[in-house]
Amino acid sequence: MSLSIGIIGLPNVGKSTLFNALTKNKAEASNYPFCTIDPNVGIVSVPDDRLAKLARAVKTEKIIPAVVEFVDIAGIVAGASKGEGLGNKFLAHIRECDAIIEVVREFQDSNVTHVSGNVNPKSDMDTINTELILADLETMQKKLHVLEKEARGNPKMKPELDFAKKVFDFLEKGQAAREVTVSRDSEPIWLKSYQLLSAKQHLYVFNIDEKNSKLKAQSSKQNEVYISAKVEADLADFDEKEKAEYLATLGINEPGLNTLIRKAYEILGLESFFTAGEKEVRAWTIKKGSKAPQAAGVIHTDFEKGFIKADVCEWEDLVEYKGWEGAKKAGKVRLEGREYIVQEGDVMIFKFNN
Repeated sequence: MSLSIGIIGLPNVGKSTLFNALTKNKAEASNYPFCTIDPNVGIVSVPDDRLAKLARAVKTEKIIPAVVEFVDIAGIVAGASKGEGLGNKFLAHIRECDAIIEVVREFQDSNVTHVSGNVNPKSDMDTINTELILADLETMQKKLHVLEKEARGNPKMKPELDFAKKVFDFLEKGQAAREVTVSRDSEPIWLKSYQLLSAKQHLYVFNIDEKNSKLKAQSSKQNEVYISAKVEADLADFDEKEKAEYLATLGINEPGLNTLIRKAYEILGLESFFTAGEKEVRAWTIKKGSKAPQAAGVIHTDFEKGFIKADVCEWEDLVEYKGWEGAKKAGKVRLEGREYIVQEGDVMIFKFNN
């Protein structure tokens, strides 16, 4: 599965600087370091040092990382849901995104004008939240109109109508749709079909001053990252040695963008598994809790349909025993069936009927 993330924020918060830093951040030995699809969409490799280790173990030079698609959305202003600025034009760009990254300005710079006249992160976050909810209210008003007509002719539509009213009432109270309690049956499917902006998982990126870069490691909240977009933009232009030296002077272990992508995986409940052989080593993205046939289907739909079994080895064992043959001799490769739940870092070989 491919992961798509929309980057939003008020004007002049560093959103484009962050996007440019992301899309220049090339992963070593990557087949997909960066590919521009159109002026505001970029594909970025997911940093993962396990790939190079696996490649050495199975003696291949071809590495294909997992990728994330980032969509740079035009700056949102107060009143966007009513047509201010670019109005609702920005909505179409993030309807299909899996998650939203909201860039919040914390840096002070008299040369960069703030749209409201002063830097106030709380106020900026409230503005964005309000505009997303107002846009969702408009969407749900239209949906309710349709469902009410359908329910008059078909009583089976009544449960969805009731749920849609519940979502609408939630939004009217200023609460994001992702906080609506859903049951285990049809409600999650209905909510997803509405494509509500406030239903998407939301990651806040606080754009801080360069001198405060160490704050990046201080956030304990799952949906927050502290990054200096200026530092990340500088890092994107450095080679690996220069990058390591620069990070050391700042007292940082890794680029903030690595943390950002990792947290995006966390809030979306995603994990990686690998395929590794003489032809290539490749990372694949799946939902946590996926079973082996579903993982096979990420590679090719025919693999899921014809799934029989899978050879599974933990990536550390494949590296330690220098490939599949050594891992098998050490008893580290096991055969798993249809009910096996894939774990983070599994290396798999699928057996299937053609």
